Amino acid sequence: MKDEDIDYSDAPAITPEMFAKSIVRRGLKPRTKTQLTLRVDSDVLEWYKKQGRGYQTKINLLLRAYMQEHQR
Repeated sequence: MKDEDIDYSDAPAITPEMFAKSIVRRGLKPRTKTQLTLRVDSDVLEWYKKQGRGYQTKINLLLRAYMQEHQR
């Protein structure tokens, strides 16, 4: 089958906003993770949980961005 023969009519279009929120993980070196207990305000945790699946990863990414900004 050639690319031009593929029917994409039932696939939703990817908007620029959706693309901007995407995360590409191919080719990255795996990082070791450490499990810990961390106390955060209840409202903060609930807000992240409402963001849906992967909220712990999002928290980690934000902590990493903060760390990298302060290493400069």
